[in-house]
Amino acid sequence: MIVRMTSNTSLLTRSLSAVWHPCTQMKRHETLPLVPIARGKGVWLHDLEDRRYLDAVSSWWVNLFGHSEPRINAALTDQLGKLEHVMLAGFTHEPVVQLSERLRELAPNGLGHCFYGSDGASATEIALKMSAHYWRNNGQPEKTQFVSLQNSYHGETLGALSVTDVALFRDAYGPLIRQNATVPSPDWRNAQEGESAEAFALRCAQALDQHLQQHHHEIAAMIIEPLIQGAAGMAMYHPAYLRAARELCTRYGVHLIADEIAVGMGRTGTLFACEQADISPDFLLLSKGITGGYLPLSIVMTTDDIYQAFYADETARGFLHSHSYTGNPLACRAALATLDIFAQDDVLKANRSKTAFLNLIAEPLRTHARVRNFRNTGMVWAFEVESSHADFAQRCFSLGLEQELLLRPMGNTVYFMPPYVITEEEMQLMVTRTLAVINELT
Repeated sequence: MIVRMTSNTSLLTRSLSAVWHPCTQMKRHETLPLVPIARGKGVWLHDLEDRRYLDAVSSWWVNLFGHSEPRINAALTDQLGKLEHVMLAGFTHEPVVQLSERLRELAPNGLGHCFYGSDGASATEIALKMSAHYWRNNGQPEKTQFVSLQNSYHGETLGALSVTDVALFRDAYGPLIRQNATVPSPDWRNAQEGESAEAFALRCAQALDQHLQQHHHEIAAMIIEPLIQGAAGMAMYHPAYLRAARELCTRYGVHLIADEIAVGMGRTGTLFACEQADISPDFLLLSKGITGGYLPLSIVMTTDDIYQAFYADETARGFLHSHSYTGNPLACRAALATLDIFAQDDVLKANRSKTAFLNLIAEPLRTHARVRNFRNTGMVWAFEVESSHADFAQRCFSLGLEQELLLRPMGNTVYFMPPYVITEEEMQLMVTRTLAVINELT
């Protein structure tokens, strides 16, 4: 690709000189220019020359109600005039209390205590530490192992990587982490011919049963992404697996950690994905969409039983985890404004209509000769593309930009995870332009 000399060029050069971008082989940007974004409005991002790109991936799955949402802007402006930050050790403030109370009312039964972090990986670290420390406080210090699904992703800090099953990370950082066990994923793409998604999920649950039966005495918790394994290529599975996992974890005395960092806040069609299995986990992890995509925040919700295990006179029995910006008031106000929008706009009902519409207009994608496994859960769509291009993901991304689309394929998996405010006209554009990209690639 030829880099055009534009008003963007200066910013691109400065960024490449000073910024180390995440999950990026920086050498690629010798030929693949960065996209310099100047502003955003609704589902659209605009660069310095005012070219626009439809944010079909919600800026790494975080943006729920579009860029520059007026009600979230107003809430943050109001909070800036009151309190920008205070440490949460020994102090408290209204936004963090309100947010904790509202989440307690909304979350599955029994999740009455909120511990705050900054990002999804932090939430994973907190839950893993809290689970193992719980068992230590209860006289079972041998329960320090964890189990997760094959192809799982729970973050990229060292503790989170120990329950993440992504070969690229495992190969690079394996010597630094303690590897934990994995069990078969209920991803329905792996079902046998003629086997239903539910039957396959229950068959995978049998493997979990066998593993817990043999190792439960050393396992602190199972961690799982409910309904959709994001980094596995939007692997989707039947809620029957969640029901089975809950029953098995209870039977064998193992905590169940529901990582809803990506799939919570309405992404799967319900506010929390666990609702579709009618279960309550021991830990519920939230981040990404909780602030509407505005500010870093993560929350670990847990039960009174777990909370009480740390409630003692001895400091060593307390939960030993902190960071400077825990429960930041600005982030909490953004989260409160996000919850307000869910209620004011009846978002989940509106999303059901949008899901039905996009499924209808996406028929040319579903039936495309090179498309496989077209699937949908809530406001997430994904499919695989048969292509001989070794660099399919990068070419798809580049061609998408030419079509005014921000697509970020994972391997040969193309997915849509747009902001909830996307209109029917914008959905039509997203599908039509994606079809054009696929036709050019195949």
